[in-house]
Amino acid sequence: MTATTPARRPATASGTADWVSCPSCGWLLYRKRLERNLSVCPECDHHLRLGARARIAMLADPGTFAEQTCPPGPPDPLSFADLRGYADRLLEAAARSGESEAVVAGTARIGGTEVVLAAMDFGFLGGSMGIEVGRRVSAAADLAVERRLPLVTVCASGGARMQEGVFSLFQMARVSQAFAQLRESGLLSVCVLTDPTYGGVSASFATLATVLVGERGAHVGFAGPRVVQETIRAELPSDFQTAEFLMAHGLVDRVEGRAELRPLLSRLLSLHARRVPPRPVAGPPVTAPARTGPVAAPEPSGRDADSWDVVQRARVAGRPTTLDYLATAFDDFVELHGDRLYADDPAVVGGVASLGGRPVVVVGHEKGHSVRERVSRNFGMPHPEGYRKAMRLMAHAESAGLPVVTLVDTPGAHPGPGAEERGQSHAIAETIMRSSRLRVPVVAVLTGEGGSGGALALCTSDRLLVLENAYLSVISPEGCAAILWRTASAAPTAARAMRLGAPHLLAAGIATSLVSEPAGGAHADPADAARRVREALVAEVDELCRLDVATLLALRTRRLSRIGGDEARPLRVLAPVPDGGGDRATG
Repeated sequence: MTATTPARRPATASGTADWVSCPSCGWLLYRKRLERNLSVCPECDHHLRLGARARIAMLADPGTFAEQTCPPGPPDPLSFADLRGYADRLLEAAARSGESEAVVAGTARIGGTEVVLAAMDFGFLGGSMGIEVGRRVSAAADLAVERRLPLVTVCASGGARMQEGVFSLFQMARVSQAFAQLRESGLLSVCVLTDPTYGGVSASFATLATVLVGERGAHVGFAGPRVVQETIRAELPSDFQTAEFLMAHGLVDRVEGRAELRPLLSRLLSLHARRVPPRPVAGPPVTAPARTGPVAAPEPSGRDADSWDVVQRARVAGRPTTLDYLATAFDDFVELHGDRLYADDPAVVGGVASLGGRPVVVVGHEKGHSVRERVSRNFGMPHPEGYRKAMRLMAHAESAGLPVVTLVDTPGAHPGPGAEERGQSHAIAETIMRSSRLRVPVVAVLTGEGGSGGALALCTSDRLLVLENAYLSVISPEGCAAILWRTASAAPTAARAMRLGAPHLLAAGIATSLVSEPAGGAHADPADAARRVREALVAEVDELCRLDVATLLALRTRRLSRIGGDEARPLRVLAPVPDGGGDRATG
């Protein structure tokens, strides 16, 4: 595409609505000419951000987009408030963006091929993924499977939505299992990664498509550059996390300018349209069997359940680690090493063990206790090879027909240039997706910290047991406080606002059992803590092993779909409207 270069004007000049200042080079650009150039600066090639509707209009054949909508879910599951109420932020975001949520989805045609198309809008709370975004993206994938259509997604997101806490975190698992079903159906999926795509979106569906296309200059990664620098004080390369950086490290299929995206999608869709996979035969409806095994119940501890207190106890260096539990709660353990691609990550340990006379595969985070151990184990923060080791062990469990037990205790996945170069987001996303469709039982135990997607990768399971002084969070309390309260000293307030702790996880249906701890906490009597974990695990594994594979998968899908209070809702598709647009979503 050619465009006439506008007259240069100093960026400090006071313009009108007809002129736009390029956020990269600072030159004033004539708005209509910029729009004709697809909002790409002709001076420096900077790709300005586009809203969801503009993306749809740019990619879809005119007049073919029919929006998919469904009734709204709970708008504020935590009644969250920081310096402002979450409900007020939602109203402001809707007014600013003109959208009801951060994603617009429906059916369309691209180059004459019918597709399901979903586009994210960064203008709505930074494109963050909460319950509603997870529901809409999952529904788009489900619609693609139902109609045997390719799925095209356009991502732009800062990550998971802090104001929805752990409900937001579990949308990563929800959308990942939806994409797993899409992959199992043999259908093409294409994700266009635009600026910016970070956090829980990049570590879930954004990197799970069959084909990944980065828009030129887009920034894509797990943790943003500022987070990386503040966490590990690393010197970052100038092109860090750009689409070109991803391409150089083998993490995307192509990098294209905005004008080339539609022709590329048309070619891909046309080539794949020559092979239409057969429709699978639907099985009988599945109902959940009554629980027959005992559920570990909390015992009175005489302590309050203050969220900040729970966070402090979960971080105690003396709490039992995965290796401690393997030596006490299990009968035997043979550790297996390596991801078969790059290295062995000491922050993740795993292998084959015996539990109550039953062979199982165990994978868990390992922090260590002493300073030397913690440094050598990277404080329990895995690199991509740790997650790939977990996937390798899960594949072994599936081929051998062994149940999987995961032990979760991590501040989060390691942020850093090396981790990004080796595909941190993709490794987490693939692990979540793999475990969401594993054809053997999966039981996870949250033993301490559960930090963001780095923890969720080993929490996607049939059953989630949570120790009394453990927590799962979309972001650390300190990180949430620094962003929303603008000071890390508000971490206790943030922890309470996010309702961190086992009681909330249990009440929300995220945890399936709460395991009590000895008086004083698990670190006060590790042997007794191991006994309690063992009893709960034996009961859960025995119960799940009675289920056939179809029932196991159906119940796991149902469990993930219902997190956040969501129930099955009928979808409706609005009539197509001209110019690739659509009526505003009502939910």
